[in-house]
Amino acid sequence: MSEITVTAAILVIGDEILSGRTKDKNIGYIADILNAAGIDLKEVRVVSDDEADIINALSALRTRYTYVFTTGGIGPTHDDITADCVAKAFNVELLENEQAMALLLERIKPEDMNKARRRMARIPVGASLIKNAISKAPGFQLENVIVMAGVPAVMQSMLDDVLPRLQTGVKMLSESIDATGLKEGGYAAALGEIQKSHQGIIIGSYPSLQPDGRFSNQIVVRSKDARALQAASDDIRKMVETMLK
Repeated sequence: MSEITVTAAILVIGDEILSGRTKDKNIGYIADILNAAGIDLKEVRVVSDDEADIINALSALRTRYTYVFTTGGIGPTHDDITADCVAKAFNVELLENEQAMALLLERIKPEDMNKARRRMARIPVGASLIKNAISKAPGFQLENVIVMAGVPAVMQSMLDDVLPRLQTGVKMLSESIDATGLKEGGYAAALGEIQKSHQGIIIGSYPSLQPDGRFSNQIVVRSKDARALQAASDDIRKMVETMLK
């Protein structure tokens, strides 16, 4: 089994997210896709449409993780500055890309190609395009930074296109144990001891309120090692069964 670890961060860009006007629907989707592919999502940041903030975040994240996925800020308006910021973070030129322009012209008539729409064809030099099956305006990848739209359907289309090119690692496995009927405070100590005896295994306890007003507890075990996952899960099941007696 390959022991390679591939990591990622998400950088969400946009004042509308921070103001609450737009509710982010991309983080959970990207996390699910990356997890299934064996890419460990380690960090998520949200920044405003501020050039310095975007560049600083990009510079920090791209040196720490295998990949950085950005969402938002690649549209036609004045506040769509993600491409500008990526170019400055890498110290490369931002130029109108012929291939990107050709893609835009598949959907926009030449006579309707105004200055605002041409902004979406500006791509940092050296970047490869990411296809957009929804509205044609492409995203792009420059080294380990993957730049995608903020509109969920468009982002998903771009992620589908770029994912096959990415390096992937060992996939994370998980198992859920139903602990409904027990209170977290009642099993916290015992669960902590199980965690100590299974180093390297990720164990989490997640209570939730059911529609009928009852509390439900799920204990989730995660590991890239199937045998280690099974051993920890077995110990947790024994703990739950004993406490429910």
